[in-house]
This record gives sequence, C-alpha cells and structure tokens, in this order.
Amino acid sequence: MARWLDDVKRRVEALAKRVGRAGGGQAADGDTGGTGGGVACSSAGDAGSCPGMCASKGGGATGPGGAARWPLLPVAGYRFDQRMEVFKRGYWDPAIKPLADTFHQSVHRERVGYRKLDYAFQAASWSVEDTFGYETATRGGPALYCWRPEGGQAEACARQGRAVRENPVTMSRVIKRAARLYGADLVGITRVHSSWVYSHSFDPFTLEHRPNDLPPGVDTAVVMAVAMDYHAMRTAPTAVAGAATGIGYSRMAFTANILATFIRALGWRAIPCGNDTALSVPLAVSAGLGEPSRMGLLITRRYGPRVRLFKVFTDLPLATDSYRPFGALEFCHVCKTCARHCPSQAISDGDLSIFGPTVSNHQGVLKWYVNPEKCYAYWAQNRMDCSVCIRVCPFNKEEGILHDAVRGVIRHAPSLDPLIVKGDRYLGYEKALKAAEWWDRLAE
Repeated sequence: MARWLDDVKRRVEALAKRVGRAGGGQAADGDTGGTGGGVACSSAGDAGSCPGMCASKGGGATGPGGAARWPLLPVAGYRFDQRMEVFKRGYWDPAIKPLADTFHQSVHRERVGYRKLDYAFQAASWSVEDTFGYETATRGGPALYCWRPEGGQAEACARQGRAVRENPVTMSRVIKRAARLYGADLVGITRVHSSWVYSHSFDPFTLEHRPNDLPPGVDTAVVMAVAMDYHAMRTAPTAVAGAATGIGYSRMAFTANILATFIRALGWRAIPCGNDTALSVPLAVSAGLGEPSRMGLLITRRYGPRVRLFKVFTDLPLATDSYRPFGALEFCHVCKTCARHCPSQAISDGDLSIFGPTVSNHQGVLKWYVNPEKCYAYWAQNRMDCSVCIRVCPFNKEEGILHDAVRGVIRHAPSLDPLIVKGDRYLGYEKALKAAEWWDRLAE
C-alpha cells in the first residue's frame, strides 16, 4: 500500500510541475460544468469527499486585489478506486478492519443519546437503505440502486412509442420539478468527467472488486441533495444525529430510484446512485449545488453542509448548470471552526495542499484534505458516526431573516468573515444540543 501511495505522489508531483509550466493550469478537456462555462475539480475517497479548487466562467477564486488565491488545477490524473475508500478498507485492510469491527458493535450506555432506545431509533432510520438500497448491487437484483431493473409499469410505458424528446432546457425543468416532488431538496445537472467515476467498485459483502464504468453515452448526472433535520443534527455525535443521517440515506435510495424510473419510462437510460459509482461532491459542485469546504463536505447556500448527496446518471439530453460560488470557500479559509471542534483532529487547520495524508485520499487536487483514518478511529471509539463538523459549521443554520442576511454579508463582504466567525461562537451556535433535550422537545 505504501508503494501505491508513493506512485500516486509521483504522478501528482509530475502533474504539479506541468501545471506550473502552464501558468496555473488548464481545465480538463470536455469538463463542462455548465452551459455557459465549466468547473474543473476532482475529489477524494475521503470520509466525506471533497473536490479541488474550482473555477466558473470568471476563472479561479480570487483574493484581495483580484489575484488568484486558489489556482485552477486540472482534475486528478487518475480515477479513484472505491476499494481504497476508508469504509471499504474496513472489510479487507488489516490496518482498518479492527476499527470497522469496533464501530459495528453497539454498546448501550445509560447516557441519553447512547441508550438502547437511541440505538433502536437510529437503526430504524436506516431500514430503507439497509433493506432496499444496497448501493453495491449496481448491476441487477431488487435493490433501489439497481442499474437494470426489469418489469413494472415504467418498462411497459417505455416500450410504448418513441422516447420522449423535448428541448434540453425544457426537459431539465421537468426533471428538476419531478426530483423535488419525489423528495429532493436541491437539484442540479452536470456533465460527468471521467475522473469523477470510480475506476473499480467494491462489494463489501462478497469482497468482489471489479472495473467500474458508466455505459457509453451515459454522460450526464442529475445531482440531488436531501437535507437532514437541523435540531437532530445539533445533538451530534449521538444516535439522534445518527438517525437524521440514516433518514437521509433512506431518502436518497427512495428518491434516486423513483427519478431513475421516471427517466426510464420516458425511454432513456438512467442509473440511480448513492455514494457508489462516482464521487458525489465534485459532481454537486459542478451542478451548482454548493462549494467545497475545509471539512471535505459540500456546503450549500441553504442548508450548509447538512445534506446527503446522491445522483442519477442518464443519457437523456439535458441542459446543465454551472458552479455558483457564494463565499463559502473564502469563508473556510479563515473560519477553521470544524478543525477546532473535530474530536479526532482529522480536519486540517493548515493551508491548501495537493497531497492527502492517507491512501484513502484522492491525491493531486489543491484542497484541504481530511484524514479519514483518524475520523473513522473516532467513529469506532464513539460506536456511532460523528457529524460534529456539520453541527458546528456557521453555515449550518435554519432559514430566517437574520441568518439569510449573514449569508448575504459572507457573499458580498468577505472582509467581515473573521467577525462573523467570532459572532457565531459568541452566540453559542457551536454548542451541542443535549439528546435528552431533543427528546423532551419532541414530546411537546
């Protein structure tokens, strides 16, 4: 594994030299993030993957005086293998397997948030994902993420007459409208860069490791997000917050399947995906859903990082969206709240880099890399997923006049970012809500 990482670093260094000679880099050919421009970024197999620094129509993000603060780099020069993602390593890698074994062993405690009641609450939230999602069942079977389902009303509809073909702009509106009705809170559309697609898939139950490619012509992604409950997430890292995450995953499987079925009924191919098949964060950035962040998660304008991402790949002709920054990336440069509060210190408080700390990072893109091994170690210690970084992020707020006004200030007056960070801390937004208090509020 060390040899593999050394090889990756050599390729990354060669890439960086080429970028330097090119005067800051070029967007990769065919990388069309939107109808009017593009976004060049890539992501990692990190615990919470994050894309590289992106650029829209106007070029890269800029600092004071308009100088390039984050130079535009190409997407990574290689595709990430899903087998190297830290959760998948828990099924085969001796260095990570003990963490996975510990994480999956529930230990009920007397503390509210970790009782058997809380674990049962959390486990139930995952039932749709666990029973019907099964993200690795991508080539057949009854799973909601199945690539080639058979039978049903949708197939019968698809066989009647020709495929529905409308103007791509009109059809994009139709697809977005349908996705929202089916359960998506945010929807965007982008072309798929090959570097965002996993080179191989990995089935943790059978340990099958095989090449992974989208079918020819399936080069568009409908990228969606579902928001997680604000108050439940404020209890992180307890099982109450874990339940909000589980509901998010169950909603992902449900919504992705229905939207894919709709597209198939129109006469086109559609592949529903959760975390499998391709990297969700760079797709979401390119589709205009949000910006990359220090914590490695997507930050959306409306919900901050409090979302779960999923997608449907299709050959249906659709108009695409583009990267829409709103100040989050600049804000992350000065904030560092997630890094200060991370229980495992897995989030970097330093500068951007093109090197990640582990083999579970997709090297070669300028960004902040998290350390997924440290993150997973805390999950094992907690016997529960964490989400503290989501809880403390200043963008994790409910909608309201005050919070919307602050978002506007962040977008238009980045010089005030340090003051906003201090104000967020002073007002106590970084503090956790006790799980017992959440249950009491629910009873009312």
